[in-house]
Amino acid sequence: MRISKAAEQAGVNIQTLRYYERRGLLPRPPRRQSGYRDFSAEAVRVVRFIKRAQALGFSLTEIEDLLRLRRDRVTNRRKVRVLAGKRLDQVDAKIVQLQRMRSALSHLLETCEHGPRPECPIIEALDLPEASVS
Repeated sequence: MRISKAAEQAGVNIQTLRYYERRGLLPRPPRRQSGYRDFSAEAVRVVRFIKRAQALGFSLTEIEDLLRLRRDRVTNRRKVRVLAGKRLDQVDAKIVQLQRMRSALSHLLETCEHGPRPECPIIEALDLPEASVS
């Protein structure tokens, strides 16, 4: 199928397919006599795999590893679990960071609403040289 059809089926734009191809995430498709790329249904499946992995927070570098491991799912099961476990740890750390951010913003909003001074403590906190707002 032509690149426009493959992009449509994969739910991405044409530039994304070209980028994945340049990056080596997607094998270079054969070309028709006309010079157009001829993408396979497998290429569409690979792009969908990439997009699902990105939705789970995997970087393109990690996805490269996952694509290599995808070829032999049984042998590499442990490696996939290790990679997914590391990603889960990163997600947990991000949640802690977001909770701290939420707490700091909540505190600043409360101070801004009920504070005794006319100045905005949010702006003041962001303007501190060391940017410690927590």
